[in-house]
Amino acid sequence: MLELAKNLPQVPGVYLMKNEEAKILYIGKAKCLKSRVSSYFQKSTEHAPKIALMVKKVRDIEVLETDSEVDALILESKLIKDLQPKYNTRQKDSKSYPFIGISKREDFPMVVVGREHELCSKKYKLYGPFVDGYGLKISFKLLQKIFKFRTCDLVIKENDPKNKYYRACLLASIKYCSAPCVGRISSELYKKDIQGFSRFLQGKSRRVVKNLNKEMQEASAGWDFEKAGKIRDQIIAIESLDKKGTQGGDYLPGEHFDVNPVSALKMLRDVLELDDLPNVIEGIDIAHHGGKEAVGSLVTFVGGFPFKEGYRRYRIKVDAHCDDYRMLQEVFMRRFTGQDQKRDLPDVFLVDGGKGQLSAIIHKMQKLEVSLPMVISLAKKNEEIFLPGAKQPLPLPKSSLAHHLLCHVRDEAHRFAQSYHHLLKSKDFK
Repeated sequence: MLELAKNLPQVPGVYLMKNEEAKILYIGKAKCLKSRVSSYFQKSTEHAPKIALMVKKVRDIEVLETDSEVDALILESKLIKDLQPKYNTRQKDSKSYPFIGISKREDFPMVVVGREHELCSKKYKLYGPFVDGYGLKISFKLLQKIFKFRTCDLVIKENDPKNKYYRACLLASIKYCSAPCVGRISSELYKKDIQGFSRFLQGKSRRVVKNLNKEMQEASAGWDFEKAGKIRDQIIAIESLDKKGTQGGDYLPGEHFDVNPVSALKMLRDVLELDDLPNVIEGIDIAHHGGKEAVGSLVTFVGGFPFKEGYRRYRIKVDAHCDDYRMLQEVFMRRFTGQDQKRDLPDVFLVDGGKGQLSAIIHKMQKLEVSLPMVISLAKKNEEIFLPGAKQPLPLPKSSLAHHLLCHVRDEAHRFAQSYHHLLKSKDFK
């Protein structure tokens, strides 16, 4: 079998392992078919007992080449669901794997990722399940950048007067969403994008590209070059999915987040008693060694995902020695003055620390006359969350999704500050 595997193409695709009776034992997807399939039959490879037993039964391998790893992910999901191979355990407990859901009966359908028991089939059209949860996270954001669907839970109706009171989120600013909430796209055009996305999830990416090419030519013939340019960019993005999915430097929001962001944000909205979903969360932290090489960090999360374009790092200017409060105040001041002042205000501003750090930030906020919907702090010692003026920490279970999300923001701010601090300490930098 190793010789057969070595002769496979070095392209993305799906592989089907069969026994001597030509019955499919296992279905998997690969970025490189040759490398992935060969790895099963290397003598040095150590498999789990179940996989080792399966490998001994393999007598033939069928492969289906795809245009990209994303296509392979979607095709793998469809084949496993249809064929239910013995060694793909998905069919025994599909609730443990994520689905993509597109909401029904809405002017502007939203797209979410969740488990089967979380997504009611009456409200959502489901695609999946997807065995590779990590691959789905990356692919989902790539596809959102292409099809620009919304992931928020706003009730949006076309020509609704309330739309003029909405503020487009940062996902719209970075062109991950077509912003139907503020009327930037009609329901007809938005649903056209959703139809393309739906076809893509059904494994019809080539048909999607073919239709887009036709639309681009029609737009060009009609002298609508702006529309033709947008469609051209969409085609290029689809055709380069595999390239984008494999470049380590091409950051994708949500790469490392391991909880359902929509559920976490909803829970956070409820526990903080906010009127709207806290779509934008910013967090700050500082790092220094005895007051030396003091730095500050600002991280931004949009829709529950890290948004690297919103990250900032600051070298502390104030001679505060070991006064963490003054350092945090400087970071806060620099975020809400100067060039960064033009950025949209976050829905939640998170400070790494306890009641003292939070009080210092509230004092600075009042002095700068900055009005933020919610400012909170998260202490490392007991993972306690504090609200302004509250004597006791927020009674939020540490096992909750909302607590996990806030810890993720806090930890990311800490990591970003520490990395800059160590950079300043390094001899190479000096």
